[in-house]
Amino acid sequence: MNRPAAIDFYFDFSSPYSYIASEWINALAARHGRPVRWHAILLGVTFQAAELRSPVSYPLKREYSLRDFARSARMEGVPYVMPSPFPIPTQNAARLFWWLDATDPARATDWARAGLRAFFTRGVDLSNMSALTGLAAEFGIPAEQAAQVCADPIWKDKLRRENDAAIAAGVFGAPFFIVDGEPFWGNDRKSQIDRWLSGDR
Repeated sequence: MNRPAAIDFYFDFSSPYSYIASEWINALAARHGRPVRWHAILLGVTFQAAELRSPVSYPLKREYSLRDFARSARMEGVPYVMPSPFPIPTQNAARLFWWLDATDPARATDWARAGLRAFFTRGVDLSNMSALTGLAAEFGIPAEQAAQVCADPIWKDKLRRENDAAIAAGVFGAPFFIVDGEPFWGNDRKSQIDRWLSGDR
């Protein structure tokens, strides 16, 4: 019996829309009997490949974007506090994700959700090594071990390869979903993904 194809979910730990989507994607997929394969990526790398910039880097878009982050979370019923500083580099949180994923993808997913929630509800600065390793310790990863993983060339290279693979798959932002080969970009694609999984294509 063939297993149902997974939904590929690409996210960045510093993306508000990734955080919001992370709160609904598993439940949506489960309603359709689909697993979800999570991918931690770096938005800066995909932006560079696509010759894009973060919307908050444009003065005209920044205030709208900040308003929309909070509104989108509110509409989805997700707790949200605008973190400061923002945005932040998230390579170390992503390296920990891929380290966990190598042996326990479910635990990696739990770490992703813990990291996203910590940043967007408690303002835990994931770019600060002390704050990150403190969060890792809360999660059950000894702080010293978390720091070693972040500095390990193996996991640095793994993240580089995953970014390259995401770009090769056509990913240029986050959250980004690939369902049965069909790409969907953005937290606001929830209803379209739901309809696609229902066979409304």
